[in-house]
Amino acid sequence: MIQNLDGLIEQYRSELFDSVLPFWLENSIDKEYGGYFTCLDREGKVFDTDKFIWLQGREVWMFAMLYNKVAPRKEWLDAAVKGAEFLKKHGHDGNYNFYFSTTREGEPLVEPYNIFSNTFATMAFGQLAKATGSKEYEEIALKAWNKVLERRDNPKGKWNKLHPGTRNLKNFALPMILCNLSLEIQHLLDENAFKRTTDDFLHEVCDVFIRPELGGLVMENVLSDGTLCDCFEGRHMNPGHAIEAMWFIMDLGEKLGRPELIEMAKDTAIRMAEYGWDKEFGGIYYFMDLKGCPPQELEWDQKLWWVHIETLISMIKGYRLTGDKRCLEWFERVHDYVWTHFKDAEHPEWFGYLNRRGEVLLPLKGGKWKGCFHVPRGLYQVWRTLEAIKAEGKSL
Repeated sequence: MIQNLDGLIEQYRSELFDSVLPFWLENSIDKEYGGYFTCLDREGKVFDTDKFIWLQGREVWMFAMLYNKVAPRKEWLDAAVKGAEFLKKHGHDGNYNFYFSTTREGEPLVEPYNIFSNTFATMAFGQLAKATGSKEYEEIALKAWNKVLERRDNPKGKWNKLHPGTRNLKNFALPMILCNLSLEIQHLLDENAFKRTTDDFLHEVCDVFIRPELGGLVMENVLSDGTLCDCFEGRHMNPGHAIEAMWFIMDLGEKLGRPELIEMAKDTAIRMAEYGWDKEFGGIYYFMDLKGCPPQELEWDQKLWWVHIETLISMIKGYRLTGDKRCLEWFERVHDYVWTHFKDAEHPEWFGYLNRRGEVLLPLKGGKWKGCFHVPRGLYQVWRTLEAIKAEGKSL
């Protein structure tokens, strides 16, 4: 059960500043070559030195954001610059197509096939430009952003392995993340560009991927003309992605003064949580099949850290912005699950991968996909939202 409001605020604040952030500051910074180690075992020891560009950009963003929004601490700015300089020198091909991964020293390992390397580089340099006033960082952010816009219709570019013209699918992940990214770099965009891009991304999320004929469920893939496709990818459901996207929409709704967006996002988050919840063992499934067919992903029934943390954010924001008690009930349910299953009672940071029963599958604290992002961002977002609830004179 959740505590009183003050106790809950302190729980999230303390976990962020006294446990999770020190873990990354102490263990992840590569003092020799720059950038960050992300493959960290349960105690924080490095078990692989390859550098994954998504996670490099996310960690730069994390420390720059904290510097900008919490306190101008030198250690946070220094950590962000350490990662940004590595990305500037080694993270891209010279034309700001950011690689997927490099060696520890910065030699490219995997080509820039993945457009999300660019989205997280944009986030990183945009936030760091705000922290430092650096025009160079601002220019890198905009160059990375423009590459994203250029590649929207064919995100993998020449590295796309699918045969053209047979089954052209588009994926939910890009428009959902661009809803967040446009807000992240609003300070770098003129008013018309911001409005044009956000309108476009909101249309994709709200009118293409949220499907009224399916009771408002969110599809992960649709055909390029917006119709559904009865195949593995076309039936693929990712409840965590959908729920995460809804707090991006809520933030945009609040920024744009559009309460109808907030209501829609809140209702969709609740609907997807109800759809994805494992009624036998608790927690939210990683992947599902729309028709209940066997999913193609063998990890479909795992319980992942980011899915549950993003759900916490959406539900507490939904409650604050609408007062819907269903959001508070979901927040309490997921809060209880997260703090009893993902938090490591013996070492800092949280586990990332549980089996369906909620048992730890991998004791790592960071790897190829898990870095200094979802846990600290989630703790920050929930902490700040709880503080806003208190400041607004509301109660839980």
